[in-house]
Amino acid sequence: MVNKQRGFTLVEIAIVLVIIGLLLGGILKGQELITAARVRNLADQSAGVQAAYYGFIDRYRAVPGDMLATQSCNAIGTEVPNCPGAGVGGVGPQGGNGQIDSVNWNEAAAAWAHMAAAGFLQGRYPGTATATTYGAAPTPAAPTNPWNGFLLLGRTANYMNVAANPPPRLHLIIGRNVPVNIMRELDVKVDDSFPQTGILRSAPATATGFPTVGGSDATCVDTKPTPMIWNIAANPTDCNGYFLY
Repeated sequence: MVNKQRGFTLVEIAIVLVIIGLLLGGILKGQELITAARVRNLADQSAGVQAAYYGFIDRYRAVPGDMLATQSCNAIGTEVPNCPGAGVGGVGPQGGNGQIDSVNWNEAAAAWAHMAAAGFLQGRYPGTATATTYGAAPTPAAPTNPWNGFLLLGRTANYMNVAANPPPRLHLIIGRNVPVNIMRELDVKVDDSFPQTGILRSAPATATGFPTVGGSDATCVDTKPTPMIWNIAANPTDCNGYFLY
């Protein structure tokens, strides 16, 4: 007796292909939703910091971080944990001059303490940029992005194409460790999609401010095209951006 081997019918193969297609489509759609959620998180975080910054100015008629250290507790309140501590805030010739200066980054660190103490931000921050408190649990020196990169609010001349918009320009450094595809999607959502222009620009390859806060992987931007573009092909995972205010 001859045994005949029976193969799959066209209908069976078609059903399998449809199932595989549905599975792949579901996976890709899930990845898109995750990416969109992460992009929205960064955009909302930036908007929240900006609202806190201007809300603080509106209430106290002083810039957070730049408010004199000798006045901050009296203005914000001395009830624990409202007062961020003695000596936190603007000091010396830069204190009280109406901007967050980058001299030793103490004002940038104090900005988080002031805004959080006043209730504009969640959390509690020491307000100092010293190595002993930077990143030390449970009181980190600054808020973090979803990838645990520290944020920094201040004025520097380090964002891309700064010559077209001379410093000082207040900006929020959104923190390191952001994948390049997230940076590009964020740029598309809030700006012009290009890392060199607009209100969202790429961070430099060298660090700025607190240790490693302002830096970014040099491969995050493809400098060959004109205008430059986010380097999706290289797929770097340590990118950073500056939101210009």
